[in-house]
Parts: sequence; C-alpha cells; structure tokens
Amino acid sequence: MKKITFLTFALALIISCGNKDKGELVGAKGKRWHPEKPYGMTLIPGGAFTMGKSDDDVADLKDAPTKTVTVKSYYMDETEITNSEYRQFVNWVRDSVVRRNLAIRAVAELGLDITEDSEELENGIGLFYPKSLIKNEDDSDEDEFSYAAYKASGESTVYTYDDDGQGPEYFVPLDWEVELSYNEDDFDNYDRVVVGIIEDMIYPKKEWYNGKKAWKVNKFEFEYTEMDMKSVAKYSKEIADGDFSRSDFIIKYAVPIYPDTMVWMRDFEYSDNLSMQNSYFSHEAFGNYPVVGITWEQADAFCQWRTLYKNIYQKSKKRQNVSIFRLPSEAEWEYAARGGIDGAAFPWGGPYAKNDRGCFLANFKPLRGNYIADQALYTVEADAYEPNDYNLYNMAGNVSEWVGSSYEPASYDYTASFNPDVNDPDNPLKVVRGGSWKDVQYFLQVSTRDYEDKTIPRSYIGFRTVQDYLGADATANAATN
Repeated sequence: MKKITFLTFALALIISCGNKDKGELVGAKGKRWHPEKPYGMTLIPGGAFTMGKSDDDVADLKDAPTKTVTVKSYYMDETEITNSEYRQFVNWVRDSVVRRNLAIRAVAELGLDITEDSEELENGIGLFYPKSLIKNEDDSDEDEFSYAAYKASGESTVYTYDDDGQGPEYFVPLDWEVELSYNEDDFDNYDRVVVGIIEDMIYPKKEWYNGKKAWKVNKFEFEYTEMDMKSVAKYSKEIADGDFSRSDFIIKYAVPIYPDTMVWMRDFEYSDNLSMQNSYFSHEAFGNYPVVGITWEQADAFCQWRTLYKNIYQKSKKRQNVSIFRLPSEAEWEYAARGGIDGAAFPWGGPYAKNDRGCFLANFKPLRGNYIADQALYTVEADAYEPNDYNLYNMAGNVSEWVGSSYEPASYDYTASFNPDVNDPDNPLKVVRGGSWKDVQYFLQVSTRDYEDKTIPRSYIGFRTVQDYLGADATANAATN
C-alpha cells in the first residue's frame, strides 16, 4: 500500500514539474487573436434604437410598428457589393471548376501511382495532377495517403476514383500555382485533353456574336455545405441520445452564381435597356457600380465564399479563422442605415430628400419620373453621394439590398428585443431594404419594408455583407460617454 502511494505521489510530482503553470488554474491558451477591421468595412457599434415607423404609415401596411431593440456590434460593408468585387467571386468559381475538372481528368488518365520523378508531370494533363496525391518514399498505402491529402486540403474537392462512383474518395486541394490561361494564343502550351476541358466551359464560336467569347455560365456553380444550427439546437437532446448525427443537419448547396444580365430586359419590357444588358456586369466602366441581377441565394453564396477565401489566407499565415461574413438581419440593416440618428426618416437625418442647396441626397425616382433630376438615370457608383454618420454609402437609393431576414408582416410583434431576426426556411420571401434608382421617395425611408422572392433577381436589387465583431463589445453608448 505504501509503494502504491509513493508511486502515485512520484507520478504527480513529475507531471507538476513538467508544467509551467505551477499547478494553478491559468486556462488553456489558444492562438493569439487581434481584432482586424475587414477591408472595405466599417464598425457599427452595438446599441439600442427605435425600430419601425416613427412617422405616418402612408401606405397603411401596418408592418413596421415602433419597437425598441438592441443589436450587437458588427462590421458592415461601406458600399454595396460592386460588379468588380462580385467578378472576383465569379472568376474564382470559374477557375475552381476548371482546375477541379483538370485534376479529376489527370488522376483518371495517370492513375494513383504517380511519384515525384514521374515524367508525366512535366507536360500535358500531368501539369494539373494534384500535388497532394503525388507519392513519395514515405507513402506506404493508399489509406494513409488519402488521409494526408485530406489534412492538407484547405479548399477541397471530392474525387471518386471509379467512374461508377464505387471507389475510394480523395479530398484533393485545388492547385492554384499552375498557370491557367483562357487565351487561345496560349492553347499551344497545352495538350488536346487540357484544351478540351477548358473549351467545355465556352460556347463554340458559331454561337458567339460580335466576336465576343461566351462562357457557359450555368457551369459556374459554387458548392458549399452549411450546418442547420437552429435544428441542431432544437434536437440537441436527441443528438446526445444518438437518435441523430451531426451529418443529418449538414445541408449541401450548389448555387449557379453568374448574375442574370437579362433582368435589364425582363424588368422593363417596353424600355430599351440593351446596352445595360450587354455591358453592365462585364464592362470595366461599371466596375465600381453595385452588382444587380443577383438572387438572395447567390448573395448568401457570396458570403460563404468570402468567408472561405479569407480563411484560406488565415490558414496560410497560421492565424485563427475569422467570423463568418453574412447578410445583415433586418434590424441590423435599419440600425446601420440610421447612422446613430434615432427617429429620422432618412439616413441623413432630415425629413427631406434634398439638402439646403436643393440637391438630391440619393439616387431614386424623383419628380414623378424625372429620373435624371438626381444626376443619374440608372445606378451610380457605389460610393456616390454623402455617407451617413457610420460612413455607409447609399443606404437609401441606388439599389435596394437583400437582408438575411424572411418577410413576415407581423414579425415586429413577436421577435425578441435583442438581435431580432426572423429566418423561416419555408418562407421564400426575403426582405429588401433601402429603395432603388427606380423607386419613389417612400421606399428610401429607413423604416420602409419591402420584399422579393429569394429566387428572383432584379435590376434594382443588390446587397452588402456584415461580419460579427468578436471580443469586448464596442457599443454606441460607450462611444458617446
């Protein structure tokens, strides 16, 4: 008995001496975290405000009664997401699809026994063989080898070796280092297989017009997964009892992400908007203009990609992941639009849409259809006009904006008074806020609610994103004290 006690004491002494905490409760230390303001965003300090219509409900909709609510701190894009920013997303998805297809074909052509000194890697389809699948002397079997590939993958695609889908799955990180060109003058550097995969993304020349290359944009799909956290919370006890697994609540999406440029023709059937349809998204003249023709689902996919894209960089620098980018809730949007001015009708505070010099303060439909009275016929640059007191541009006018909330006429009556949000997956109607270049002044008011089906793109609806502020809350009250 004494021997056992002695051994136990000796073991405890060794463990204690091996730690630097001297046996004290010092907490588990993770990676260092330094709050960093995302590029192009501004911090919206959390606080309380009066949400809803503080003046007459002209339309008599009775869907925005006044209610005091509190929201947490978050970052918000200073401008609507622009064509240039959305094109970065589109190009990334296009390149991802092509590189994934090239990697799949390379493995199908060359097999799984490629080593570092294989001549097949020097040209042709071998240039796009996934580096994580190249064997070296330390690889002993396929199971360890595929697991190593999985661990190495930051942005990954799933490759199934057998054509019938019965083979093992390999998680293959996309290789961005190999140069990939869509210029026909560079096709001589590729073999027939590579050129064929690239050309599969492009319509044949006989279907081009005006000599303009036409992409098969329906192939530009962004694939991602998302955890249905509300359902996980609802069934947490059943999950703990083993009735469900986490995988039962993972939702997979494949979203075509190219904007619908035909909205310029479809939204206004008896109006000549052909030049906007042809050029608005693709021409650099409109690079700093807000992207339109985007469904709510595409806006949500953009948020998922932006989070992934940033966290790939964070991982490369061995930093902690950032908080997710997402669409703002309806309360967050209205709070930010008010710019700290409670009870005002517009983001600039006053009850009028003109300043003291008689100039319009936003891009909308003034004077019963004299569109250019505000110096614009369609949209304007995303940073046009003066920002509100939170440095947010065009929170009224230019384009309406998707928010994350579902539209329920009576939602103000039953939502919580802190961080209120209604997001019913069975309700296809999503809230849009802020009014647009084609709307009358009523829709520019910060309290006016509007909605659209989440699958319907419009030439007058865009979006901006938000990101939760992590750490000690920065509140508007603290900022003013």
